[in-house]
Amino acid sequence: MTRRRAPGMSPEQRREMIIRTALPLVAEHGAAVTTGQIARTAGIGEATIFRVFADKDELLDACVAEAVRSDHVLAEIAEIPLDQPLAARLAEASAAIEAYLARMGMVIGALHATGRVGGGRGAHPPGERDNAMTRTRDALAELFEPERDRLRLPPDQVAGMFMGMAFTRARPPAGPDAPSPTLEDTLDVFLHGALKEGAPE
Repeated sequence: MTRRRAPGMSPEQRREMIIRTALPLVAEHGAAVTTGQIARTAGIGEATIFRVFADKDELLDACVAEAVRSDHVLAEIAEIPLDQPLAARLAEASAAIEAYLARMGMVIGALHATGRVGGGRGAHPPGERDNAMTRTRDALAELFEPERDRLRLPPDQVAGMFMGMAFTRARPPAGPDAPSPTLEDTLDVFLHGALKEGAPE
């Protein structure tokens, strides 16, 4: 069977297509994934990969860079309608953050498990992680803005607290076997406090 030529794409488009194809394979196989596997899944010749990547290491670094990019989660948060109840807004935001952290953890965890130690060139450059955290907090602050007059603290401070809670839910400090409250219960405590209404303090 003759392999069809890759559709006409710019080098950047072809690079993005290869990274999108490679990400789930890297999450599954880690550094053991082959460029042949990636090429077959993408429906292209293996040589096409090396027209846009110098070697497999550069491709793996690009996959890490894509996994840690916060653009996708920021776009999801920005699309959350502000006219729905605050708890619903925060549930959507929390789900988006947890999915982002899960994707990142799967890719980086699989690479570490197969002997690729360290973030490589794809990890956050100096200062970029702080910038991503700030942008995420600012995006979350927009979700609190309609309730500004009802908040005990400014929206950006409440957003920072919520972000910490969302990150903790994704990576529980007590370990994966510890009892974990539902997202609904977590949001209820976050929005209304740990004490039952009318309970003595």
